[in-house]
Amino acid sequence: MPIPEDVTGDEIDKDVRQELQSLPKTLADDVARNLVMVARLLDEDPEGAYGYSRVALRLASRVAAVREAAGFAAYASQKYGEALAEFRAAKRMTGNIDLWPVMADCERGLGRPEKALDMAGAPEVHKLDKAGQVEMRLVAAGARRDMGQLDAAIVTLQSPELAANSVQPWTARLRYAYADALLAAGRESEAREWFAKAVEADRDGSTDASDRLAELDGVEFMDALVEDDEDDNDEDDNDEAPAAPKADEDENPQD
Repeated sequence: MPIPEDVTGDEIDKDVRQELQSLPKTLADDVARNLVMVARLLDEDPEGAYGYSRVALRLASRVAAVREAAGFAAYASQKYGEALAEFRAAKRMTGNIDLWPVMADCERGLGRPEKALDMAGAPEVHKLDKAGQVEMRLVAAGARRDMGQLDAAIVTLQSPELAANSVQPWTARLRYAYADALLAAGRESEAREWFAKAVEADRDGSTDASDRLAELDGVEFMDALVEDDEDDNDEDDNDEAPAAPKADEDENPQD
């Protein structure tokens, strides 16, 4: 797959670059450039990112960072079985359990919410940092919802992290998930309160909490483009048939 000339491979994280040092330099550079493309495209073009990840995987399948990148590209493309296999491979290579929550979410994607809940109760969860534990809680709540257990999903999300006033990187998503679960359970007034709290914490627009809040408040947004088109049409209508001037009564006096 073609790679833009401005991509050198130096853009990747230094820890990944260090992993690639086990490869011949030319090969390491090729792998690095493909990993850069995976990172660039992951959010906006998951299938494109997936394509570059397969190239990197073909070149360096024994590098844990490559297996992890391939896992995230497959995950973003909803290829959950493939993603899970790559994440497991990366975990075997490094012994790192940071991928545990996303592995559990892959189980959800594969239609196995019970397995995701088993993983949420596993000893590995206690080894996760705070962000990882919050992520695991979100996955567990999602699994409960998959199983139709709305009240259990709500209880799962009730935690010190949810109640905290300080804003952390996960705060907006946690509050959003809680609001969404409340709404699904028919608790609309509480849901509105938590969507509003999610908006307060969502400094980078990672959720659509503001849209959901507006929807609950009955606010409708008119498409600006549609409105402009209507205005243009009105102007065209006015231009098509200019009104004839009214004759002055004094100009044509009748005898």
